[in-house]
Amino acid sequence: MNDLPDRPARRQLLRGALAAAGAAALLPLTGPPAHAAEPPARAPEPPARDPEPLTGGAGQPAPGGTVVRRLGRYEVLALLDAHGPFPGTRQAAFPDAAPADWERARCIDPAAFGPGDTWELDFRCFAVRRPGGRVTLVDTGVGPVGSPASGWAPVPGRLPRALAAAGIGPADVEAVVLTHLHEDHYGWSVMPDGVPVFPNARYVVQRAEIAALAPTRTAMTYVVEPLRRAGLLHEADGRTVLAGAGPGGGRPGGTVTLLPTPGHTPGHQSVLVEGGGDRVLVTGDVLVHAVQLAAPAVRYAFEADPATARHSRERLLDDARRTGAVLATSHLNRPFVRPWG
Repeated sequence: MNDLPDRPARRQLLRGALAAAGAAALLPLTGPPAHAAEPPARAPEPPARDPEPLTGGAGQPAPGGTVVRRLGRYEVLALLDAHGPFPGTRQAAFPDAAPADWERARCIDPAAFGPGDTWELDFRCFAVRRPGGRVTLVDTGVGPVGSPASGWAPVPGRLPRALAAAGIGPADVEAVVLTHLHEDHYGWSVMPDGVPVFPNARYVVQRAEIAALAPTRTAMTYVVEPLRRAGLLHEADGRTVLAGAGPGGGRPGGTVTLLPTPGHTPGHQSVLVEGGGDRVLVTGDVLVHAVQLAAPAVRYAFEADPATARHSRERLLDDARRTGAVLATSHLNRPFVRPWG
């Protein structure tokens, strides 16, 4: 069966969490609440942060709060699109987490712990810049006002400004990898009128991710169909070397490889960047909070298949520990972290 039964839209569930939590529990750092009827015309500039907690690495700050990690001739740029509170309590989001799990998580990402039981998180994208200025963008954040994430996320995001500060224009992006089709990861893929933001890029999604969408799902109507009409949608099928492999599969300067990591969604994928003997794993939503780094068995309430998600998470973390890879995370408050344990 190619099409899963349509379930309530994720943003509707998140809006429900907003209503249940109440406005008093959600205190953004700046501006009105993320769920205000009239979002700010311009997202506040986030403060620059120390690039890595604990065992860290070679992350270097760049203009606009971006953090750059170099891998030989490649660069991985962590681009902060937005920051704000999750619409609900962290215990409700991770119902299996024990007090000891939270304590370990606090050591990894203390900024995630807001007042009371609230969860503060980043919404982050990554750009891989290769020799010659060629750019692969991984995820596109929450998007502008009017994007599907507007009902619960702190829109407008600042990804276009972050890219410009890094010297990357929309036409410089030759590939956009969408780790999955949740609205806080595809927001700047197209504008609300359906026009692609990156006109020269192929947008790469796992075939299983698209196959799981019913025709009426927002991800299908808002992003998949407009990209398909524009001839920019490319469906990957499993592990795929996206860039960098030379003739015969050689690796002259590095590679960008898509890794299927299903569970959070049916066709979720992560991205492995290799260069100069180093490895960065762009995790997407394989783990969304440090509690899942501290205790990988902890499920997230919005995982489509918790058992498969746990398997993907444990396998990815085991591989990262074995190979010395650094994790590039979408929602932790520091972009580059080492695997825990």
